[in-house]
Amino acid sequence: MDDEIRVPIGSDQDIVAARHKGRALAAELGFSSGDATLIATAISELARNILTYAKTGEIRLKMIHGSIRKGIQVVAQDQGPGIANIEQALRDGFSTSGSLGLGLPGVMRLVDEFQVDSQNRQGTTVTIKKWKA
Repeated sequence: MDDEIRVPIGSDQDIVAARHKGRALAAELGFSSGDATLIATAISELARNILTYAKTGEIRLKMIHGSIRKGIQVVAQDQGPGIANIEQALRDGFSTSGSLGLGLPGVMRLVDEFQVDSQNRQGTTVTIKKWKA
């Protein structure tokens, strides 16, 4: 199953759907329930950011294979305003929406690999990977 699972994000229900599909894929890959919860939490945070900052976007999930391990890759993509200062956005406590600012720094701590690509007024793509221990 190397097919990508695509979940359009445009409402709170979509966040729930993306989280559910991520947890199901993690279970299918044999992740522990604790790791499946971490993956679902990271997906939820990324999807919430899409809704908050860009209004719409997409979460893409897929199984990945390394040389000796397998894992899950999550790509959160939107066509929103972009992140003006990525370094600042990755700092604990920083928020432009008045929230606690746990979003991206929290996601970064939950996963093994984390990458952000953002262009002003062209959108943001966050790619995360969690490898099965």
